[in-house]
Amino acid sequence: MTKDGVLVDTSVVIDFIKGKEPVTSKFEELLLKGRIILNGIVLAELLQGVKNQKEEYKVLVLSEATDVFEIPVSVWIKAGKLSSSLRRKGINLPLTDVAIAALAIEHNLQVFTSDKHFKKIPGVKLYKL
Repeated sequence: MTKDGVLVDTSVVIDFIKGKEPVTSKFEELLLKGRIILNGIVLAELLQGVKNQKEEYKVLVLSEATDVFEIPVSVWIKAGKLSSSLRRKGINLPLTDVAIAALAIEHNLQVFTSDKHFKKIPGVKLYKL
């Protein structure tokens, strides 16, 4: 596992690809330090939304330049239970984001995201700019 790794959500990678500050500078800093961690959900979401081959190339290069953590069945089970618990409280979040949160919790990672709803997930540590 990447020491002091930061699990990066799709929203942040999109901001990085678009060159939005201050996300881009912080992302580059983490990337140079080898701290960026992606997962299959983020990669699939990014590739689903690319507008051209140049963007697709950037995503594929990024996937090779970073650690990519896959989500094992045990974490999917935690994600399902966590999502169910949140729904009972009236909090409906995308299962993909709950799964990313469950992966971060499992590996004691911070989540770098611009999606505010991650704050509603108990146990998630957010990476601050």
